[in-house]
Amino acid sequence: MSSRDNSLQYLDPVVASRLDNMELRARLIVEGFITGLHRSPYHGFSVEFAEHRPYHPGDELRHIDWKVYAKTDRYYVKQYEEETNLRSYVVLDTSPSMRYRRAAELSKLQYGAHLAAALHYLMVKQRDASGLMGFDEDVHTALPPKSTRRYLRQLLLRLERLAADAEGDADGEDEHRTSAAAAIDEVAERIGRRAFVVVITDLFENVAAHDDLLKALRHLRHRGHEVLVFHVLEAETERQFQFPDVPMVFRDVETGEEMSVQPAQLRENYAEAARHFAERFRRRCREHDVAYVEMDTAQPYDTALLEYLNKRRKLV
Repeated sequence: MSSRDNSLQYLDPVVASRLDNMELRARLIVEGFITGLHRSPYHGFSVEFAEHRPYHPGDELRHIDWKVYAKTDRYYVKQYEEETNLRSYVVLDTSPSMRYRRAAELSKLQYGAHLAAALHYLMVKQRDASGLMGFDEDVHTALPPKSTRRYLRQLLLRLERLAADAEGDADGEDEHRTSAAAAIDEVAERIGRRAFVVVITDLFENVAAHDDLLKALRHLRHRGHEVLVFHVLEAETERQFQFPDVPMVFRDVETGEEMSVQPAQLRENYAEAARHFAERFRRRCREHDVAYVEMDTAQPYDTALLEYLNKRRKLV
């Protein structure tokens, strides 16, 4: 197997999670994604030349990339930080419900953090300025967008620490409800110039709060920002309710409330309610021109990265 073939394995969340650090994980996920693009109908995406633009009369000759010329027989110049295409933020939900991992090897938070890392890596590879925000009850982490490789390492280290700290609190007594709507409203107020905002969350809130969250997403749109929501869930249990058919006690990880149930008695109604919720939320997002993508924690990362590129391509 060639190194190019080998890189595809890192699109698998479990394989990627076994790597030693977030920077290596992000790089190999993106390399696997780019390898996949070259083999797919989407090979037209200019990922490998994203750090270049066509030569224009007046550009300094010393900036021409002769290696690219040798491959394409066309003149390209390297882009620099001041030529950044887009300002982007990844907004990550780190609330207690994101620690859930019932049937999957990765918790929703680990999956979301690895996806965020890959997005940051891809953004900087595209010469976009990339920033990070993390929230639970409110926004607790905010790093402004920049596009340098050195800053990327800082982002990935902070992201790794965020995920580790949140996972480490799993057995603590810090139960509280997520307030995604309030946090997204705060994000909208903090971000100045137009940006591409990617929100990674499990949407774990009560029904009334979902309407508030939609209003907050609309707030981002009214501020002129483009918005992409990745709804992260563990589909086998959170969508299909595939628990053993024995009496079980379910505990709300955000409130501590407990309920004794027989899964088989609830499975059909629960699955229908979960499907109805997702359809309604997707429809409401579409009405407000917010992109919504559901991501199972067992799903390879290339789906999410392709959705990001599709959205980005419409903005630049």
